[in-house]
Amino acid sequence: MPIAKAWSVALLGIEGRVIEIEADLGGGLSRVTLVGLPDAGLREAKDRVRSAVRNSGQPWPDGKVTLGLSPANLPKVGSGYDLGIAAAVLAANGAVPATKLLRTILLGELALDGRIRPVRGVLPGLLAARAAGYQRAVVPSESLFEAALVDGLEVGGVSRLADLVAWLKDEGELEPSPEPSRTEPPEVPDLADVVGQPEARWALEVAAAGGHHLLLTGPPGVGKTMLAKRLPGLLPALSQEESLQVTAIHSLDGSLSKAAPLVTVPPFVAPHHSITVAALVGGGSGIATPGAISRAHRGVLFLDEVCEFSGHRLDSLRTVLEEGEVRISRVKGSVRYPARFQLILATNPCPCAPPRETDCICSPIVRRRYLGRISGPLLDRVDLRVRLRPLTAISAHESATPESSADVRARVLAARDRAAHRWRTHGWRANSDVPGPVLRREFLLPPPTTALLDRALDRGLLTARGADRCLRIAWTLADLSATPHPTPDHVAAALDFRERTAA
Repeated sequence: MPIAKAWSVALLGIEGRVIEIEADLGGGLSRVTLVGLPDAGLREAKDRVRSAVRNSGQPWPDGKVTLGLSPANLPKVGSGYDLGIAAAVLAANGAVPATKLLRTILLGELALDGRIRPVRGVLPGLLAARAAGYQRAVVPSESLFEAALVDGLEVGGVSRLADLVAWLKDEGELEPSPEPSRTEPPEVPDLADVVGQPEARWALEVAAAGGHHLLLTGPPGVGKTMLAKRLPGLLPALSQEESLQVTAIHSLDGSLSKAAPLVTVPPFVAPHHSITVAALVGGGSGIATPGAISRAHRGVLFLDEVCEFSGHRLDSLRTVLEEGEVRISRVKGSVRYPARFQLILATNPCPCAPPRETDCICSPIVRRRYLGRISGPLLDRVDLRVRLRPLTAISAHESATPESSADVRARVLAARDRAAHRWRTHGWRANSDVPGPVLRREFLLPPPTTALLDRALDRGLLTARGADRCLRIAWTLADLSATPHPTPDHVAAALDFRERTAA
């Protein structure tokens, strides 16, 4: 009985695993059997592949065709195996030689007329293939812009099954992979556009320098959203490794741009308050897909009108903020998605939210209930809390030239360099990444410096987690002022950021 093999990739999160596709041709009644834990979309592949092979002018074998996907205990999801299945069947039937299939990864969905459609997750799939030692991959022509981002792998494109058949027979060539796009990164709004709000601008600079989370409270129209949108312009550009990781997540999400597929600027994600928990943290049937928090990896997650979000949506962020990743378990398997982002929250001080506080008609109980939608445990994980005040005179601010993002970013990068140099032996890059025990043991500050924190802990005004976050802010303030260690003034300023309430 003729047997042939081809190879593809299964994705669990952004981690891929090479799948061996076997085609066995036997006698008996004509039927196709697919084994190896396929999902509903993959079970339909046998009909798609058979029609595509026949409509491409190739013979479909008579008798029983058994298709096995190994490892058999790993769930297989999606239609990206179609091209590998077709190649294995054609090789087993003797229609094409199998020599070029060895050490070649095949990705793509087949249309009934033989066209090859693009699939999601090409980039993480090829990264997994390269890590497994494969030297060559064939992908849909429409996915070549994404495949070109992977170095060290020979990648070719095909637009029809007939093109793959011609290449396997040495009668044609694959479409070459283009040079990676070198387009300019997208422009980020400039901080110079924000009028006034010196305290909020300073908090934004501190947040950018240390990777801290931030809460902005104030009436409508004072600049909360404007400030949040300008944070990515203050952050350092993504490294090559970070860019590939973020781009791989966007590849799974299907949101990559053909003009500039490689994500080099920290992403900015701002979901609406009606978003579901599954869309926020990731989920769905079968193998869970990434949510908004993973799309914001290495960037900014902005929750505007945060008090309009339901409590269970907000509380689903607690563990993610501490661990920097989300783990989602479903019947067909568990996946992990990276989710290390900076959280920016913005809210009005009350439901009526008048321009002036004196015009507020809300009772103290109503205000407290409104702001209480941000739970204490979540608020305890927010490092910086700032109250924005209404502008009183635009003309007074227009006479002064506000600092641009470039000026502030220069100070942020200098502070980040100091932090990276300090933590380089540990592998951390920002102060927000440093665990509390390390700050309290290896980088313990003298008692006079932390006296304010001790008093706040003694009076129950601060939790242990809050004290650790105050220490991280103090180190960031020291980095911005170019001092080797935090001073009592830095600790006092850090505590002041924590004690500012939205009420």
